[in-house]
Amino acid sequence: MRHRVAGRQLKRDADHRRSLRRNLITDLFRHGKIRTTEAKAKAIRGQAEKLISLSKRGDLHARRQALRVVRDPQVVEELFNTIGPRYGERPGGYTRLVRLGPRQGDAAPIVQLELIE
Repeated sequence: MRHRVAGRQLKRDADHRRSLRRNLITDLFRHGKIRTTEAKAKAIRGQAEKLISLSKRGDLHARRQALRVVRDPQVVEELFNTIGPRYGERPGGYTRLVRLGPRQGDAAPIVQLELIE
């Protein structure tokens, strides 16, 4: 039974799933947008928005909490110095999903997850 178990499994074990989410979130903050499947984008969207809200706080504890997910210190610096202040007045909704159509090989729905300007 999966009662009260949050998150998507993505057909991976727990370690692989955690690593996948960290890598996708890091790339989203590094490049501003990523192209991936719809299921993966929906799986990381909430956590990415929580990290942006965390970066708006800007204190040391928030920075250490962000470093637990985003392992690259340069990306965390960018998150706290540029991305967080950019959304200072915005109460939420920092990302956008744009559907790009099915993937060529297996017809998986591909989306672009991007940070709103």
